[in-house]
Amino acid sequence: MKKSYSEITAYVKELAALSCSNNNIKPEMYNEHNVKRGLRDLDGNGVITGLTEISHIKAKEKDGTPCEGELYFRGYNVKELVADFNKSGRFGFEEVMYLLLFSELPNREQLDKFKETLAEYRSLPQSFVRDMILKAPSKDMMNTLSRSVLALYSYDDNPDDTSVENVLRQCMQLISVFPLLAVYGYHGYRHYHLNKSLHIRNPKPHLSTAENTLHILRKRGDFTPLEAQVLDLSLVLHAEHGGGNNSSFTTHVVTSSGTDTYSAIAAALGSLKGPRHGGANVKVVNMFDHMKNSINTKSETEIEDYLVKLLNKETFDNAGLIYGMGHAVYSKSDPRADVLKQCAKDLSAEKGRQEDFQLYETVARLAPQIIGEKRKIYKGVSANVDFYSGLIYKMLELPYELYTPIFAISRIAGWSAHRIEEIQNNGKIIRPAYINVKEKKQYVSFDER
Repeated sequence: MKKSYSEITAYVKELAALSCSNNNIKPEMYNEHNVKRGLRDLDGNGVITGLTEISHIKAKEKDGTPCEGELYFRGYNVKELVADFNKSGRFGFEEVMYLLLFSELPNREQLDKFKETLAEYRSLPQSFVRDMILKAPSKDMMNTLSRSVLALYSYDDNPDDTSVENVLRQCMQLISVFPLLAVYGYHGYRHYHLNKSLHIRNPKPHLSTAENTLHILRKRGDFTPLEAQVLDLSLVLHAEHGGGNNSSFTTHVVTSSGTDTYSAIAAALGSLKGPRHGGANVKVVNMFDHMKNSINTKSETEIEDYLVKLLNKETFDNAGLIYGMGHAVYSKSDPRADVLKQCAKDLSAEKGRQEDFQLYETVARLAPQIIGEKRKIYKGVSANVDFYSGLIYKMLELPYELYTPIFAISRIAGWSAHRIEEIQNNGKIIRPAYINVKEKKQYVSFDER
């Protein structure tokens, strides 16, 4: 009898147990051999592995003292960029794309030409949606994105040319179609797995990335100006975050091998899919949903008790984490969270969700002190970008399945900049060293085993 494709057989379990029993690498061995596990030192600081001009994170002063977090794109403070977008009421994501790719802010003529080119690229090959997205719909939209990106290689007449000109063309095309790949993938999943009506709406050339994402996602294609503005700012803030984040570093590593753009971006997607990188905002929303169902009056005392139980592994997923709090680099504040906090406040007023926003605010105020006391963390803990982005996406009525793909729709801009930078500035393959700790063995012939 043919076994189920997904079945873990008794033999596979036996082999897995054998694999685990033969793994003799202990945590203390990393210190013994002075290995920077995860490319980090004992204080959690990233090991310097390269140079970049694309973005910069500031979380400490030169003497090591924690400071309010700052994020820079090509030397420009992101908060100043956002302030100007808000002041003029314009969408900023396309402007940030241009800045990341070309290292300068565009004037009106340059930006209009750039947006016109993106609009021309914002379409998929004939029958691609039917043949590549709808025929094998996945329950995971990041899987759909990765498969679709790799499939686009077959539609490119010049896929392996790694000249800057050709890679830029490929990256701009991928930037343009990422919303289509993600949203159409969701519609396919919704239709074939949830038995819902299927609708595939074409993007409009005059709309921004944020507007088109909402337009092709929603049944009627409608959205309010504030909804589009808030999503646009979210895309701006997620577009890039220092060269060392896992998916951008993956882009550098894979690009250094000389491979094609589609393979490099698919690898970055695989990195972002991981819950330790791109999936945290879903956990934040789920945690708050569980919190609201677990407490009655939402008094500060009840909220404090719930947060303590979270840290003690006594509630929610028993992982001992308050999701959305703390960051690998930032301590006193995450500048992205500062911007999204105001976005969440404005959107909650439009949606009549002020009570939800207040609950988030209370947790953001109480959690750092509780974590500091329970975990003995002295560098400081604050709300990170996932804390408010989850609330924003929920108020925008985005399906959970698209939370991480929305991240990818934004971060493809940063990945593209990093791929081009790697091609321009490095001719060597990235190859870190590993220390072998397995003793040599005497070979035993097959008949004697």
